[in-house]
Parts: sequence; structure tokens; C-alpha cells
Amino acid sequence: MPDDRFLPAPPVRLTHPEWSKDAVVYQVNQRHFTPEGTFAAAQEHLPRLRDLGIDIVWLMPVNPIGEENRKGVLGSQYAVRDYLAVNPEFGTLDDLRAFVAAAHDLGMRVIVDWVPNHTAWDNPLTREHPEWYRKDFKGDFMPTPWWDWDDVIDLDYDQPGLRRYMTEAMAYWVREADIDGYRCDVAGYVPVDFWETARAELETIKPVFLLAEWENRDLHTAAFDATYAWSWNDTMHKIAHGRATPFDLKVYYAWNERAWPADVMRMMFVSNHDKNSWEGTEYEQFGPMLDAAVVLSVVSEGIPLIYNGQEAGNDRRLTFFDKDEIEWREDPQGELYRQLFALKKAHPALWNAAWGARMTRVVNDDETRVISFVRVHETRNAVVAAFNLSDSPARVRLGLAPGQDLSFVDAWSGEPLGYAEGSVWELPAWGYRVGVTPLD
Repeated sequence: MPDDRFLPAPPVRLTHPEWSKDAVVYQVNQRHFTPEGTFAAAQEHLPRLRDLGIDIVWLMPVNPIGEENRKGVLGSQYAVRDYLAVNPEFGTLDDLRAFVAAAHDLGMRVIVDWVPNHTAWDNPLTREHPEWYRKDFKGDFMPTPWWDWDDVIDLDYDQPGLRRYMTEAMAYWVREADIDGYRCDVAGYVPVDFWETARAELETIKPVFLLAEWENRDLHTAAFDATYAWSWNDTMHKIAHGRATPFDLKVYYAWNERAWPADVMRMMFVSNHDKNSWEGTEYEQFGPMLDAAVVLSVVSEGIPLIYNGQEAGNDRRLTFFDKDEIEWREDPQGELYRQLFALKKAHPALWNAAWGARMTRVVNDDETRVISFVRVHETRNAVVAAFNLSDSPARVRLGLAPGQDLSFVDAWSGEPLGYAEGSVWELPAWGYRVGVTPLD
């Protein structure tokens, strides 16, 4: 009999909702999304998002914003004044319910941004439960240390009463608005055991999807379906600006394969509200490498994110503390995302977590510039890809790798694609090539 002490523990103990298996996330900044900036106005865009291939709509915080120490004219949506109310800037609770119901009717799910680490200075909890807050050396409320988040003050998760309150507040929105989960702000600043308890409580209501704004394997064990792939984004950004090479990207993928279980989702993105507001548009961040970065974010392991306006080719930074409308228009970026999301849904090799296939390195003879890999699903569905992450053309010869007994076609043209030991692929500067096994 094996000694139970030495049996491996399951690395992931939660169950992802079935509807997340091939899901794509879309972030809505309500303030900028429409001229009105309301849930009702945003609801009109839902059919367009469904046509784009979106499955999970992430609404930024829906709660009222603090007045005290407010930043800018409208303030930060992450300075929560009341966890159990709707920001009147966006509408009413009934408006939010209508938005969620409309999304559900279209087969989409809705998650809401949750801000557990801190509150606004004028949140009623400061008066009702001052003991739930962290204090500085003078005994005063304190903002998150070392950051310039002076419009918020930190909560203290050593307090059982706070943990109960926060869990019940999260459950409130699942029950009352029928939302499908949360994106949790700076999740790593809150203890993991709190998240595991909260997840278990929410699951008694309905299956939920939780996304952590953090990059930590252990958050996946019993709390979060997905976490941020910050290091992937940072490495790609550095490559685009000549401060890193594909070798650095291999470090990320080696870490991903060996240190992270197969049954997790790491969120892949080229932009979000932080990146756009502080570092500029995706055009500024990635330049001529943008399309390659977008494609890699969808065909490599992970759950893809698109930030509102990317599909319209937004070419300017959106301000964070004031109104700044997106200019909606047709753009090639939108069509590229539409094709990629259709590809993801059609090919099980590209599905999320353990539903999909892991990446296997395909050795090539120019690995200082080109990264290549294959994903072979147990159903014999497969995707092979190569990316030239340099500013000059590349001609590479592929080595022996899995899936070379299968037939492949180009993912866009449908023309036969040679994928065998010794196959030669030519890639333009910042170019890519993706092959797929034909669908029946």
C-alpha cells in the first residue's frame, strides 16, 4: 500500500465553470465606453461584443466613488465608498441587472471588478468599524504603503468581522444582480485563505469565475480560475523596444510549463486600463510588433483579454480620473481579434486550462530571433506557430517535434502548410505564421 503522506496533492482543487473552457475576456471601462457612460448605453454594445467572439464581459468597479481626497474630477473607480451600492454615474441596480440579463440572453457572462484591499476615506466602514482598517505608526488610517494611492486607505484582513462582511458583500452581487464572478483588484495584497473561503461561499450560490489581478500559482489552488500574466506582457513590451530577446520569452514559457499546473488560466493581454492609462496605447507599447503580440496572446497558453477600444484601433491614452470617450470605428485590429477568437473556439488545442493542450517547443535554427511551438490536443487537433520577434526577415528550419505526423493548413489562407523535421518557414520582420489541423 502506498504511504498517503507522499501522495501528491491535487495542484488545483476548484472546478472551472464549463462555460470558461474556450472563453475570451473583454474589459469595459464604463466611464469611457459610451458618451453616456452608463450600463444602459453599454448594453447596446453587447451584440457587437458577442459577434466579436467575447464570452466574459468584465465591468470595472460599479460602486460609488469616494469624495474625500478624490483624484481628478470624477475620481478613481477603485476608491469605493459603498460596497453595497451602485455608482449613480453608471445607473441603478436595475440597470445593472438588465445589463447582466441581456448578456446572459446572448450567451455571455459578466464579472465585476471587486476592490477588497482598500476603501475610500469616506466609506461608512471608517466610522462603523474603524478597527477593520490598518493604522500607521501614529494610529491613523493609512493608504497602501509606497504607492501614490492617497485617495484610499487599507483594510486589515486579520479582522474576522471584515472577512465576513467582505464575503457577504461579494455574495450580495451574485444573488441580487446575477453576476457570474469577479475580477479582484490587487488580489495578492489580501490573504489567500480569505479568497479560498470566499470562493467556497460564492459556489453555494452558483458556479463563478474569479480573476485575480496578481501573478501567483498558489492563488489557483482553491480560489481563482485566472491570474494575470504580467511577466509575459512585460517581456513582450521589452522585446518590442529592444530591451529583451526571444530568449527572455522562453524564460516565461519554461516557468509556465514547469511551475504552473496545466489546469489554470493565465490572462494574456497587450493592453488593459493600467497599461493604457500609464504606458500608452498598444501602438505605443508594441509598435510594429503589435499584430504578432496580439496573435501570440491568443494562440499560446492562457485566456485572452481585450481592452475596450482595442478592436477600434484606439490610438491614444484614455485618462483615468476623468471622462474620455472611445472613438468607435472599424479597424483591422477588430477583424484580427474576430478571426483569432473564432480560431480559438474551433480548435480544442487552443482552449483554456486543462481543456486545451500544453505548448511544446519546436526547435528552430534561429532561436535568437524566432520562437516556435506546437500544441497537440488529445483529440489530435493541433496548432503550430512561429513568431519572428525581430525587425528583419527570418528564414528558419524546424526541428523534430510532436504532431509532425498530422496534416496542417495555414490558419488564414487554408493552404497546405509543411510542418515536418526540416521544413523551412519564411517570416517577415515582426511576422508570424500559424498552422492548424483541418476541421472535419
